[in-house]
Amino acid sequence: MDHDTPKHGLPPIRRVTFAMLGTALRRALRDMGRAPGYAVLFSLPYVLIGWALAWITWRTGQSYWLIFAAVSFPLIGPFAAVGLYEVSRRIEQGRPLALGPILTVVTRQGGRQLPSLCAIIVFLFLVWFFIGHMIFALFMGLSVMTNVSTSYAVFLTPNGIGMLAVGTLVGAGFALLLYMITVIALPLLLDREVDFVTAMIVSFTTVTVNPVPMLAWGVLVALATFAAMLPYFLGLFIALPLFGHATWHLYDQIAGEGPAPASPRAPVPAGNEPQ
Repeated sequence: MDHDTPKHGLPPIRRVTFAMLGTALRRALRDMGRAPGYAVLFSLPYVLIGWALAWITWRTGQSYWLIFAAVSFPLIGPFAAVGLYEVSRRIEQGRPLALGPILTVVTRQGGRQLPSLCAIIVFLFLVWFFIGHMIFALFMGLSVMTNVSTSYAVFLTPNGIGMLAVGTLVGAGFALLLYMITVIALPLLLDREVDFVTAMIVSFTTVTVNPVPMLAWGVLVALATFAAMLPYFLGLFIALPLFGHATWHLYDQIAGEGPAPASPRAPVPAGNEPQ
């Protein structure tokens, strides 16, 4: 049997519980311990891009470089996530963690549905930026501006506070939408031969049917990722692989065809991961 060939058809979707979230995190920690090289490998692009954009923004004093982050992260992010999903899947199946086959699975996604989902993510990011500029213009367009790099007084004015409040609500709405259409869709596209629209619908429905645990999961991921960026993005080497592996294990419990394993399977043969 070819384990790398996606199965056809949609899987049954189980109800999500908080116990599943805890199990997903425990299995993610196990995967990171067994394959630390892959944790570094698939997190490195995020850290390097974060460093590059921070340096360029500091050197130029222009925050519009963050627009490139809005495009680059959604483009590379799903492929990096697929790499972590594949590592976790192979550990569960007791298969060797050879670099070549794992990268082959990742690059193969370029000819499937993943690029279409990436395009949707990029589109929503760009709409988010456009609306953000509109909100700024509506609240601050006629205000006397100060240099926000040396003074934050403009944000303490009534218009500034209103802009921050509305912008935060709109941004949270976009972030919630992106989370809802991708949290299950990304691992589903790796596991199953389905179109990206169906994958987004399944993901959205899973969150709406299980709002409390799924939204709690989203908040946990968001807070941990934000905290991981504070120490010069270095925390991403832990947060990204942790939640990448955990997302696969959460999906595997939600959409698995059989009962969730009660305990980890046999160890993966050593010496097959990048050093």
